[in-house]
Amino acid sequence: MRYLAMMLLAVCVMVSPAWAGLEVGQTPKEVELKGDLGGRLDGSPWSSKELVGKVHVLFYVDPDEKDLNNNTSEALRLENFPQDQYQSFAIINMDATWKPNIFISSALEEKQEKYPTAIYVRDYDKILVKEWNLADDNSDVLAFDKAGKLIFMKAGKLSPEDIQKLIGLIRENLDK
Repeated sequence: MRYLAMMLLAVCVMVSPAWAGLEVGQTPKEVELKGDLGGRLDGSPWSSKELVGKVHVLFYVDPDEKDLNNNTSEALRLENFPQDQYQSFAIINMDATWKPNIFISSALEEKQEKYPTAIYVRDYDKILVKEWNLADDNSDVLAFDKAGKLIFMKAGKLSPEDIQKLIGLIRENLDK
């Protein structure tokens, strides 16, 4: 019995990193969305390598939860961060909904008009859920420093306090 308990503990320890999600202070595993896996609205690929050089905010959104963090998007837009130091991405988890892709794409084009400096990306196969262990069927908000390390992460609706924390972290990292 003791041997069985030791083996079970060893298996849990060996497997736990696979269950662990992206953590603050980490640089995420490199992912690329292209072709059948997704990409930008114009069809060009997107890579997590792009999360360097500027402070980045990444929204990973289930289309059914598209309005959950509108208050966060609007607060960030009103900050008018310098575009040479700040960039936002909205990656849409296209596989998280029953809605047809054509309708989602139409809605994305409308969002692009409202937030012209954001870069919109499609994830057709939940790649960021699988590779970064992001919340599925939700709205995740992540921020990265200029080196590409995660400085903020929250799944679900951000509270006013969360939004202020996010804005503060962005400001702090713009100056570095």
